[in-house]
Amino acid sequence: MTAAAKLSVRNLWKIYGPNPEKLVSRDFPAMCHQERLAHIRENHHFVAAADVSFDISEGEIFVIMGLSGSGKSTVLRAISRLIEPTYGQVFLDGNDLLKAGAREMIEIRRHKMGMVFQNFGLLPHLDVVQNVAFPLKAQRRPRAERRAHARKMIELVGLKGKEQSYPHELSGGQQQRVGIARSLAVEPEIWFLDEPFSALDPLIRAQMQDEFLRLQTQLRKTIVFVTHDFLEALKLADNICIMKDGEIVQIGSPSEIVMRPVNDYVKDFIGDVPLAKVIHAKDVMGAAYADGKTHPTVAHNSILDEALKLFDENTETVDVIGDDGRVLGSLHPLEVIRSLYHDDVTTAQT
Repeated sequence: MTAAAKLSVRNLWKIYGPNPEKLVSRDFPAMCHQERLAHIRENHHFVAAADVSFDISEGEIFVIMGLSGSGKSTVLRAISRLIEPTYGQVFLDGNDLLKAGAREMIEIRRHKMGMVFQNFGLLPHLDVVQNVAFPLKAQRRPRAERRAHARKMIELVGLKGKEQSYPHELSGGQQQRVGIARSLAVEPEIWFLDEPFSALDPLIRAQMQDEFLRLQTQLRKTIVFVTHDFLEALKLADNICIMKDGEIVQIGSPSEIVMRPVNDYVKDFIGDVPLAKVIHAKDVMGAAYADGKTHPTVAHNSILDEALKLFDENTETVDVIGDDGRVLGSLHPLEVIRSLYHDDVTTAQT
């Protein structure tokens, strides 16, 4: 666990079968990874999450992604203890959640965790205010206080004027906004979202992604976001965790994943990615080019698409500048062109 981490997951396993707890009670801690997998299979058990470890900083959007059956949703539910992990540790602010008793865990969920799932889970007989205020009732907050706070959350997600509407009177996107407002009503320290936009049509989904990013700029929540959509992960994530068969394949920033995929499984995700909208200028810049001329400049954390607009028949060099305005390096057409081809990028970085 790193000192700066808000949430740390260490060696997390979720095993299904007749008696998974017995499998991890004796020699399991001393085994290597492959020995553990063989031990589990020999005893006719199934691994849903295998030796999962990662750290999430405060205010970070950490996206867990993979194909169906990869274990991504299992990990989210295990770290929030909606399902019980078989083995491992989950630290929230340095406290191991797996050591918390049932009553303590209920209070942690009520006060520190917000959750949004693919099915909106709204109560059909309650209006929008009542749905959003519902978790505050579990906290035993006074009726007037919880309704006033619910109205603030409703305005925050852009549903002002819909307070008295019922779920069946709302569109799918509006229903999901109610679900988001309800999860934010408890002012959670950590926010879990499991495929929250996958049931929406593409246009509404894109709008909800933009809305999600807008909310994050205001709230700066620590977020664990599960998706099977790589383009969604690239758009939202500070860091991406790619899973396969219950195991982590690669963790990195969107540009790191795109530029340095660790294997063919990750490369398959990258196939249709618009690289110019993912790679940053700092990722492909070369040494600063000192020719005595003044060059156009681009910020080091700008996406390559923005830098491309600066090249024309009179511009062969674009300088990349840091936050303090100093030149960190330069972009040249050849490096930019190479960066847009996966094989060239991967080869250059190895």
